[in-house]
Amino acid sequence: MSWFYLLVAGALEVVWAFSMKQSHGFTRLTPSIITLVTMIGSFWLLAVAMRTIPLGTAYTIWTGIGAIGAFLVGIMVFAEPVNAMRITAAILIVSGLVLMKLSSA
Repeated sequence: MSWFYLLVAGALEVVWAFSMKQSHGFTRLTPSIITLVTMIGSFWLLAVAMRTIPLGTAYTIWTGIGAIGAFLVGIMVFAEPVNAMRITAAILIVSGLVLMKLSSA
């Protein structure tokens, strides 16, 4: 169950990053509230997952999910650039996440 909590925590990290961008520096109320609520949920689920998942593994996977998720949202929603170097960087992040998970088995 801890891995499920960690995955949801990572997904919430993507939501709060997106909402933070939409808040325009916390000047818009609804995205600001979504940011704060999803931040709290993400941190709480990360803390719950860390009861059984090692700190380094949990934190690495949580931030990796957030980084890759934000990268994909940036491309799909904000039309951020897609080029070979950015794709390679994303592949390296995912590779690191897979290795971290495998090393924790």
